Amino acid sequence: MAAKIYTNKDANLTSLKKKTLAVIGFGSQGHAHALNLKDSGLKVIIGLYKKSKSREVAKKLGFEVMDTADAVKAADVIFVATPDTVIPAVYNKDIAPSLTKGKTLLFSHGFAVHFKTIDLPTDIDVILVAPKGPGHTVRSQFVDGKGVPGLIAIHQDVSGRAQKIALAWARGIGCTRAGVFETNFREETVTDLFGEQVVLCGGASALVKAGFEVLVEAGYQPEMAYFECLHELKLIVDLMNESGIAGMRFSISETAEYGDVAIGPKIIDASVKKRMVKQLKEIESGKFAKEWTKEYETGCKNFNALRKEGAAHQIEKVGAKLRSTMSWIKQTKMKKGASQASYVSSSK
Repeated sequence: MAAKIYTNKDANLTSLKKKTLAVIGFGSQGHAHALNLKDSGLKVIIGLYKKSKSREVAKKLGFEVMDTADAVKAADVIFVATPDTVIPAVYNKDIAPSLTKGKTLLFSHGFAVHFKTIDLPTDIDVILVAPKGPGHTVRSQFVDGKGVPGLIAIHQDVSGRAQKIALAWARGIGCTRAGVFETNFREETVTDLFGEQVVLCGGASALVKAGFEVLVEAGYQPEMAYFECLHELKLIVDLMNESGIAGMRFSISETAEYGDVAIGPKIIDASVKKRMVKQLKEIESGKFAKEWTKEYETGCKNFNALRKEGAAHQIEKVGAKLRSTMSWIKQTKMKKGASQASYVSSSK
């Protein structure tokens, strides 16, 4: 049986029209949800800790900004738009004490709820609305009159209206323009972590680096290795994104296609799939969640060492040089983790 796809005709903004919506955090997803909901004619307030640098940004965009606890008190629906590792500190300090019967708590990822890093009261609705795209895409597609697909899930439905509220929120941010699928917190959380770890981030980056190393160690120029193992990956991923694996194969040369179907399974073989299954079980059991939570709580020593090691890899130095010759690639310097650390230190 095919999954039902919810669209605009299944979602009514009336469920949120007379409510106050609080967005806690103003990062990638937070700012996109807030702006889209505001443009949909809904009342949105922003909850931030006192020293957050996002306060001025949110104010300039026309939002009423409040301390997190005050925003929770004032709101009917509270969207927790902070990182997974920060949610427990934010929740315990500023959200939980201000939650009262009848409110709705909303997440865009099920980690904290599914792995129980927070304790939820039983007299509130708990829902999930997860756009399948980064915040800037959620916003840009909305502005263009379009939307990105999304997921909804219901963890607690005390009011009997939790699904309607989730669908209304999904409509307010533009997801029902594209299509919304219903899942549950466990499925969303496990599949999201699995995809990130074994394919999209962990799997892809490890595969790229291994291919680069094999060519360089065999005496080929690092620049050639970069082009063939990293740079051209975007071309293939874009083709897969646009028309699936079969469509990608239709668009490449027969030589490349034969290498794909004949050699690919020899590299990513049954032993790799076996390790993927093992990792899935570690995600399902909560082992990964406990490991990551402990790593964060103890200062991220191992995580930071792995980050530093990755940044020092030869592929990064070669890539920086080559990308500087590519005028079509926007050169950006990203700083990550500051907002998370700031909130944790301010909440102690």
